[in-house]
Amino acid sequence: MDDGTLSKDSRLRANLAQLGRVLVAYSGGVDSAYLAWSAHRVLGDDMLAVIADSPSLARTQLADALAFAHEQGIPVEGITTSELDRPEYARNDGQRCFHCKDELFAVMEQLRSARAFDTIAYGVNLDDQGDFRPGQQAARQHHVAAPLLAAGLSKLEIRELACQAGLRIWDKPASACLSSRIEYGRPVTREALEVIERGEDAIRALGFRQFRVRHHGEIVRIEVAREEMDRALNPAMAAQFTAIFKSLGFQFVTLDLEGFRSGSMNSLLPAAQLRRVG
Repeated sequence: MDDGTLSKDSRLRANLAQLGRVLVAYSGGVDSAYLAWSAHRVLGDDMLAVIADSPSLARTQLADALAFAHEQGIPVEGITTSELDRPEYARNDGQRCFHCKDELFAVMEQLRSARAFDTIAYGVNLDDQGDFRPGQQAARQHHVAAPLLAAGLSKLEIRELACQAGLRIWDKPASACLSSRIEYGRPVTREALEVIERGEDAIRALGFRQFRVRHHGEIVRIEVAREEMDRALNPAMAAQFTAIFKSLGFQFVTLDLEGFRSGSMNSLLPAAQLRRVG
């Protein structure tokens, strides 16, 4: 690891020390996990990891996030968010992520005030600045701190630091919320989220590590990492995919030959909506 990454990590710790008592928005992904771990090392009991338990969070992700926090002795608490009850979220246009984070930070702000915490922080990093992330606008509006970004840390550097620290989540595959699997313009419903979750659980049980189930109504589009594509293209595996997703109600089962791409649904949005916010 180069000195630049270590210097940024020192900057992260210094930034955290200045935030007072901190609530960390925690999902269990590598970014929020490393932020929560670092905050706990710097602040001790003056931090609390907060995980939003909602239908858009897969049960496997919730269980793993809680397990990691308990393994590391990080104080963690679940909250209930109701983004699915917001019509502007459920309609699933290009601003869905804004309404999700707006709900999350509004609920966290209530907790912050009730428990006398000073700051809410979340795990946005340097690489996120080059992607379509409306949720960052919500974070700015709620005055949420971004310690990883302030330290100039990239996703790769965060993974390197987590690996050096011996954290098992250092190479955990990225996993956005289940709602991100539904094509824009198709309403987000509990039923659709449950179908996606069951499909992804089934693919995981087949031994795949990096993948997405994309919901296009009667069509399911399965993305698999390129290094796992040979297994997915095997006729016997294709037959298993077909059986799984037909049983979940899809009429057509497809495998995306471009492979897994984080945020691939964004490519379907009009260019005007893809302009970076702020």
